[in-house]
This record gives sequence, C-alpha cells and structure tokens, in this order.
Amino acid sequence: MTPTPTATLVARDWAEIQERMLVPLYEAVYDRLEVGPGDRLLGLGCGAGLPLLLAAGRGAAATGVEADPARRALARERLLEVVAAPPVPAARPYDVLLALSPGPGALAEALPAVRRGGAVVLADWGPAERCTVPAVLGGGPAARDLDELVARAGLVPDGSGRVFCPFGYADVDSAVRGLLSTGLYDAAADPALAEKELSEALHPYERTDGAVWLPNIFRYVVARVA
Repeated sequence: MTPTPTATLVARDWAEIQERMLVPLYEAVYDRLEVGPGDRLLGLGCGAGLPLLLAAGRGAAATGVEADPARRALARERLLEVVAAPPVPAARPYDVLLALSPGPGALAEALPAVRRGGAVVLADWGPAERCTVPAVLGGGPAARDLDELVARAGLVPDGSGRVFCPFGYADVDSAVRGLLSTGLYDAAADPALAEKELSEALHPYERTDGAVWLPNIFRYVVARVA
C-alpha cells in the first residue's frame, strides 16, 4: 500500500518534530534493562524507527512493527527492519519487546516472538494531573491500565517506573504539527479547524520567546514471559 501525500507529510512531522519527545522514556527503559550487544529487540508500534535506532546505537539488533505505511516507509529510509505485523517466532526469539500504548490484540500477536524469560515493556501516559498533552487535546487520550494488560497477557510483573518526557517545540506552528502527527487528535473532518483549535489551546503554554513547553510524565511497566 502506497501512502498518500498527506499521510507522508504527517509521518514526516512525526519523524522530524514529535518522536524525539519520547527519547527520555526509551533511554530509561534501555538503561534499566541494560540493552546492549547480543540483545534482540522488537519495537511494537515503532513509528519511524527512533526507538530502534537508539537500541542499535547500544549494539542491539532491533526490528520494528508499524501498521502505518507512511511511518514504515520512513523507517525503511533509515535502513531499519520494520514490518507491518509481528513476525512469526524466529529461530532465536527476541529478548525484549517494547510497546508504547499497546492494545491487547497487538500485544497478544507479538508475544510469541519473545523468548521465555524475555522482558516485555509496556508504556503509556502517567497520572492525568501530571500530563499536559491530554488536557491540550481536549481530555484525551486516556492512559491504558498497564498492570491489567500485564495480568491479562499472563506475564510476570517485574517492576515499573516513571519518566519525565516534556514536549518542547520552537513555536506554536511546530507544536500543532507535532501533536497532529501523533494521531491523538481527530483532524480528518476539518484540518483547518483542528489547527485553529489546537493553536488556541496551546497559547497558555507559550513562553515569552514563542516556544511551547508541555510537561508530561510517562509510566512504564516491565514484565517477563513465563
């Protein structure tokens, strides 16, 4: 499936503006698990591939799963191995599965590719009162209950953590483009109206130099495949 020009532009906004906002989360997880040479990582919903690049920079072999064809195409431009659906169990299963805001179905499909005892890391928004972006987006997105996902998947809990991930932008225009690229705000019906509404919602977070600063806390849980 060939991405539409609009989808490609949105994906580029994600790759050029938005995805770096999650670097503190990825780095905290990789530090905790001591991801490095010899490890095989599977990134579920890897976007344009930044979490894979960070893992590869530590010496790990990284593969991604991304349903969006435009983001997948950008990841492949970065010479990353990214597929549309979770791979079948390999001769050597993965050591780590990383999933941001995972759905139960996608998680269930990916788990067979992870070795017994392997780490499964699920991440999502932290406490609502410590996340600015959901308020800017009009009350959503709601954080998933990660502990419930772990229990439903039959995984063994192995700790959790919280990471400060501020979303910082050079100006309101960049903030609007970055936030729209997340897909968390429905702009399909009237893109111009969506941009106007987001711009207005961002004004309280605009600094004197024009930059926009949106503090957020993300939570992750670590679990093991039984």
